[in-house]
Amino acid sequence: MTLETLLENMWADYCKLNPAAKHIHDLFVAEGETVLNDHIALRTFNHPRLGIESLAKQFKKYGYVQSGEPYIFTEKKLFARHYEHPNEKMPKIFISELELEKVSPFIRETLNKLADSIPQSVIDSEDFSMCGRPWDMSYALYSELAKESEYASWVAAYGFRPNHFTVNINALKKFTDINHLNEFLQSKGIVLNKSGGLVKGTPADYLEQSSTMASEIPVKFNDGTHNLPGCYYEFAKRYKMDNGKFYTGFVAKSADKIFESTNKVK
Repeated sequence: MTLETLLENMWADYCKLNPAAKHIHDLFVAEGETVLNDHIALRTFNHPRLGIESLAKQFKKYGYVQSGEPYIFTEKKLFARHYEHPNEKMPKIFISELELEKVSPFIRETLNKLADSIPQSVIDSEDFSMCGRPWDMSYALYSELAKESEYASWVAAYGFRPNHFTVNINALKKFTDINHLNEFLQSKGIVLNKSGGLVKGTPADYLEQSSTMASEIPVKFNDGTHNLPGCYYEFAKRYKMDNGKFYTGFVAKSADKIFESTNKVK
């Protein structure tokens, strides 16, 4: 499998969980835009078999390298890193993990059991980053996890697959202003994440971001099928730093609010 094939397959899988993404992508194309992907995000938890490295190793094989400092999300008990490819046209990879030592014994024991149930062959497979849910899961257990951690419940329900893709605003022609882009999307009936404001970050942070709220999709559990928030689409505009180069990292305080794009819309 080539890197290009892997990314194409991840996009196809992602669109199954987020049909709105393909619709939004096509809206931009209809406006004459070429849509490039800024980054792909993945979620996991820091079990010895399933930490960030279990997902990163697949991308390292294609030349990705760890970049920048780690990101800490104290309230959500998350740790994250990002990876970049020598070819700047390739999307950055952002991988976060739930810190099991900081959650309740219930969540820690539950996720450890799920991790222990995965065959090693699944973890070692070249498409592990989009293998889906590799364990049995009940809606009752999902609901209990969600009471404490939306992040834990999302990983338990969906497993390993892209959590979001991201439109590179810098590559657009008509929608170079993130506020204009947000207005365009809202005029098309797209629901955006308002946590912390529609736009997260400022030019002073060298990064502005916004995102959709994840649409609900039917998910099969072993005790029935239920509608849950799936994946979301993000939009990122990067600014040049004092050295004249575009900022390629992420802003933890902004990402903290972006994570809430998979929260259930009340």
